[in-house]
Amino acid sequence: MAILDLYYHSEQKKNLAHFASIASLAAIDGEVSPREKAILDRFAHKLNITDQEYKEVMKKSNKYPVEPQNNVELRLERLYDLFRMIFADHDVDDEEMALLKKYAIGIGFQVKKVDKLIEVSVAIFSGRIPFDDYVMLLVKHNYAKI
Repeated sequence: MAILDLYYHSEQKKNLAHFASIASLAAIDGEVSPREKAILDRFAHKLNITDQEYKEVMKKSNKYPVEPQNNVELRLERLYDLFRMIFADHDVDDEEMALLKKYAIGIGFQVKKVDKLIEVSVAIFSGRIPFDDYVMLLVKHNYAKI
C-alpha cells in the first residue's frame, strides 16, 4: 500500500467520524427533519461519504468515535459544520448543546474555554451578536474600515 493510500484512508476515516457526529446532532431529538436531511446529504457529498457509510451512520447504533484535530482551523471548520446542522431547524435544545460541548472537547478545544466558545458561536449563528462585535468582525476581515 502506498503512503498516499494510507493518507487517504486516514482522512476518510476522519471525515466519516465527523459526518457521524453531525448525523448524531441531527438525530438527537429523535428524528431528522427534511431540512437536516438535506444538510446531511450535502455534508455526505462534501466529505465523500458512500451510500453504504451513510446508511451505517444513520443507524441508531452509531459507533464512530470523535476524532481529535491538531489544526485549529480544521477544528473551527468542524465546529462550524456542527453549528450549521444545529441551526438548520432554527432551534437549539439542551441535548444538542450538551452533545456540541462534548464534541468540541473531543476535537481538541480546551475544556475551560468551550463554554465561552459555544456561547459566542450561538450568538453569531442566532444573529444575536452585539453591534460592536459585528463591526469588529467586519473590520478584522477587511470588509470595512473605521
